[in-house]
Amino acid sequence: MRASRRQFLKTSSLLSIAGAASPFALNLAAMSAASAQALPGYKAIVCLFFYGGNDHTNTFIPYDQASYGEYNAARSSIAIPRDAALAANSTGPVASQGGREFAFHPALTAFKTHWDAVRLAVVANVGPLIVPTTKAQYQNRSVPLPPKLFSHNDQQSVWQAYRPIGEGAKIGWGGRIGDLLGSQNSNTLFTCISAGGNSVFLSGANALQYQVGSSGPSAITSISGTIYGSQGATASTAYRSLITGTSQNLFENELGVVTNRSIAANQQLSGALPPASTLPGIPANNSLASQLSVVARIIAARTTLGSSRQVFLVSIGGFDSHDILLVQHAQQLALVNAAVGAFYSWLVQLGVENDVTLFTASDFGRTLTSNGDGSDHGWGSHHFVLGGSVTGREVYGTFSPTVFGSGVDIGQGNLLPGFAVDQYAATFARWLGVSDADVPLVLPNIVNFSPRYASFLP
Repeated sequence: MRASRRQFLKTSSLLSIAGAASPFALNLAAMSAASAQALPGYKAIVCLFFYGGNDHTNTFIPYDQASYGEYNAARSSIAIPRDAALAANSTGPVASQGGREFAFHPALTAFKTHWDAVRLAVVANVGPLIVPTTKAQYQNRSVPLPPKLFSHNDQQSVWQAYRPIGEGAKIGWGGRIGDLLGSQNSNTLFTCISAGGNSVFLSGANALQYQVGSSGPSAITSISGTIYGSQGATASTAYRSLITGTSQNLFENELGVVTNRSIAANQQLSGALPPASTLPGIPANNSLASQLSVVARIIAARTTLGSSRQVFLVSIGGFDSHDILLVQHAQQLALVNAAVGAFYSWLVQLGVENDVTLFTASDFGRTLTSNGDGSDHGWGSHHFVLGGSVTGREVYGTFSPTVFGSGVDIGQGNLLPGFAVDQYAATFARWLGVSDADVPLVLPNIVNFSPRYASFLP
């Protein structure tokens, strides 16, 4: 009966998500069969989510004299001075953007190093869209728009979900990639892994989000037996039997199945992980660096775990910069810079720098205008992609003028996205091995956009 009960739960959950779209649910059910062919080598993507809404304008800054003049005039009290610190991080002319020059925030020295080494790219003005949208269409509400724009919780869900349905979304596009490619791994539970807390991004129709702490997997303390003294082994076995035993009650029984799976996965992963000491130079007092060190250790254990395709999430908060932007933003970016710089060095140490791609995401961008000491909620934003397979030292998409009243300014310098999250996500899905035919199963709205992919990854 256990198999039928588990199937009941899976099916009912799937149908509740699919609603009237039952053919779509049937497509999901066919995913594993469609992806049964083994893919070569190892690949992983790492989503670095900036919670709060990153101020993109002060992260990647117009630097040539004319563009910087516009930026400085628009931002007034929150503009970063065009001094030696900014000059050291300047890109030089970028041909794809009409020869304009840019500079990374002074805290992002490692990002500038990766840019110079042609392994870091910038994707300009990315944001949630349902269909390509013009300023006039937005103003007239003549095309469908993402729900509850400018709301933290809703836009976090919209960015991470397989389609923009706002807060309460149950399936993310990272999880949908896991649905398709999890069969490439010996244990599918180690396909979608979060070191940055619970998120919709890694939840699939079948793929489960496996969460780890900043020091690795978290065990159920009572299972270890160490708290029971001389009767430890016996008591531990009895306790495990109690919490994982079968039951006539459908939900109690499934809870036992889930708990037993969790214990087994914890033991497998704990036994496979190399010690943290194998990764030199973990930045101190840096939660993001700790998360990325766990991700690196899991990647190091890929052969032991039998993992071929993996999707990770790490995160850092503190980006809701309505005030003290110049101070707070610099502090958060300094943490990001140290953590990402260390992470890439660990990838090189492991020999997988060409097989792992890290990318940034955030709730939304922020307004160009200053509110006096910060910026407010926006829409489109600029993002980074880093990895040995990235065609870097390039800005993809269109970097809009840093002025008010442009064709993509919907008010206060708030950017109407020119590059959809779906296109951004589809590029990573294809690189991991999702076929062109299956990409709409991961991102249903991708059929509305052309081109489907950016060229920062092959």
